Amino acid sequence: MSSIRPLVATPSHPLVGHVRADAIAAWRHGAPVTARELLAHARFVADAMPDGRFVLNACARRYSFAVTLLAALMRGQVTLLPPATTPHVIASLRGQAPGAYWVGEEGDLDLARFDLPPAPFADDAPFEVPSIPSDQVVARIFTSGSTGEPQPHDKTWGALHADMAAEAARLGIGPGHAILGTVPPQHMYGFESTILLPLMRGAALTDERLYLPADIDAAIERLPSPRTLFTTPFHLKAWLAGPEAANVERIVCATAPLSAELAQEAEARTGAELHEIYGCTEAGQVATRRTARGEDWQLLDGLRLRESQGQVVVYGGHVEQPTPLQDVIELRADGRHFALLGRFADMVNIAGKRNSLRYLDHQLLSIVGVEDGVFYMPDEKEADGVTRLVAFVVAPTLAAGDVLAALRERLDPAFVPRPLYCVDALPRMLTGKIPREALRALAEKLAKKP
Repeated sequence: MSSIRPLVATPSHPLVGHVRADAIAAWRHGAPVTARELLAHARFVADAMPDGRFVLNACARRYSFAVTLLAALMRGQVTLLPPATTPHVIASLRGQAPGAYWVGEEGDLDLARFDLPPAPFADDAPFEVPSIPSDQVVARIFTSGSTGEPQPHDKTWGALHADMAAEAARLGIGPGHAILGTVPPQHMYGFESTILLPLMRGAALTDERLYLPADIDAAIERLPSPRTLFTTPFHLKAWLAGPEAANVERIVCATAPLSAELAQEAEARTGAELHEIYGCTEAGQVATRRTARGEDWQLLDGLRLRESQGQVVVYGGHVEQPTPLQDVIELRADGRHFALLGRFADMVNIAGKRNSLRYLDHQLLSIVGVEDGVFYMPDEKEADGVTRLVAFVVAPTLAAGDVLAALRERLDPAFVPRPLYCVDALPRMLTGKIPREALRALAEKLAKKP
């Protein structure tokens, strides 16, 4: 008997989910881009790319980001998606991703630069969709740094493909759908839902990253139905503060807790179904909920949760390795639903009393006249052994004393901030998150003022 083992083909998935050359794969400057044109542009870029293992994709325009990503996949290059491009971050990347170069519309990073070539004439280009091995590392994505130093996580094509299949099944997204977003493609949520989801499931991505309420309304009204807007609670609140909000079929929120009140207002104002995604960089998307109708989360198909050493671990489905979740979770009896009680890093203990920063932020933001605000827990203990909370608030019509008086009516005295700073704006990232380092720097800067 022969001892030679038969060759087993490596599993793979197509580069894009569009099966027709004339399918709309993107909307750019209000005009449709077909799957044929998108792939032709990606091939053209792939041929021009320098040799190397790593490419930092800093493209702000979603179409340019997608073309660069597809080209890197064709070349077998890993896309780097850091949370920022500060000199400190770039210096760190050079150490862990030697020879990396970058692509972007503007900026001046301390790396070799590659300028994205314009789209070639593609009317007669062949429509051939390459297959990508499931075990190919697609991207190295970093945590946001909102609770500490950003940490890298490598993502394979197979895991991302399964992740997008689960999201598409839950949200009912596929060919013919248009995807809009207020989140940048470099963030895990923006990368998954506004880039990979339309590319892998045959829908159409949109080029611009929306921000202003009027821009969101105009972009929605330009596109054919059905449309899904991926956003954050911070951006959603700003949009709804405008005079009107365009009708849209679906809104999806992530990156921070969303209140039931804001979800209900969004559905009433826009006619949309609003869904919220719970996930993390380490595991990808984990669960969803219809926030206006209940607090419990439902796991995506294929995923499971178990308790281990005081933490809840997610496994199965697209999660390649069992991954501890950094949140306090209460499992339901059916094993498919759970309640989210807050983050471990979110819990604070002051003079023996416990609370969560999430709850404190909610109370601060509930004060009439407060436009934005956040609590911050310093690392250093004061002379009496108790660390005092700090809060920052954007409230143009209120004095600090007014805000403190309102907080004293809502909070135990141990959690009233000392001090509370009134500021013009908070140092939020494009996702709406605030890195802990930014809050530390802001606290130190304000503490030095007379």
